[in-house]
Amino acid sequence: MARKSRSARGSRKAWRTAKGSDPHELYELSVQGTESDCAFIDRVYRQLRGRVPQRLREDFCASAQMVREWVSWRKSNEAVGVDRDAQVLRAARARLAALPEADRSRGSVLRGDVRSVRSAPCDVLLALNFSYFVFKTRSQLVAYFAHARTNIAPGGLMIVDAYGGSGSWTAGEEERNLDGFTYVWDQAKVNPITNEVVNHIHFRFPDGSEIRRAFTYEWRLWTLPEITEALVEAGFKKPIVYWEGTDRRTGEGNGVFKPTKAGEDCDGWIVYITAENGAVSRRRSTIGRA
Repeated sequence: MARKSRSARGSRKAWRTAKGSDPHELYELSVQGTESDCAFIDRVYRQLRGRVPQRLREDFCASAQMVREWVSWRKSNEAVGVDRDAQVLRAARARLAALPEADRSRGSVLRGDVRSVRSAPCDVLLALNFSYFVFKTRSQLVAYFAHARTNIAPGGLMIVDAYGGSGSWTAGEEERNLDGFTYVWDQAKVNPITNEVVNHIHFRFPDGSEIRRAFTYEWRLWTLPEITEALVEAGFKKPIVYWEGTDRRTGEGNGVFKPTKAGEDCDGWIVYITAENGAVSRRRSTIGRA
């Protein structure tokens, strides 16, 4: 599943091999579109509040690419990422350490469960790349959203993404050729009774080598009504679905997401969903920067 119509980056370069490649780097190159995410966040928040946001929290941050992008995006920006995987957070800290000092000092990561970690109130809290699909029951999903809300300043936003379409319910592989490697999205199992899916990401290389199951996701494929209803149940207001437009020349997504109440019936789609936080009482965070 491609992230926000991220396009291929040119011809394959033979210098990449499975042995010499970092799966997290490949993931960042093939899946994440943090620059377009930042532009979307700024546009939506400015339309809502008349200013750009500054403080951002990224749940399920993994290698913290979004944290790095956000602090580099604007000199006044601050960001914290949350993840429970100690190994991936070591890599995230190493990547943060490589930033210029002025940016590095405004970004951090915290280890812990996104359902319990508290941080200073943020303007925007993100759960992207369908990461929250790990919660498979409605009660778990609502509980996560409710906790997320306590970490968002009054008037702030929660932003998530979601995917779907008829192709999402069919097992099979989708390939995209990128710089020196092929990204493979493998929908291995689909259970229409529970809406549970098992997906893998593989990376293949020009020399014939492969990183199989570099990443595996056991998710519930949540529908858009279920997600927006859970956000409201958790206390958020005005959930809005932003649908991607279509490039008339190619028939593919054009990277422009607009609010709508009527999506397109198609094989595959990716959307942003935003929801506003009303005024809530909260205690100051006792967790410092890591």
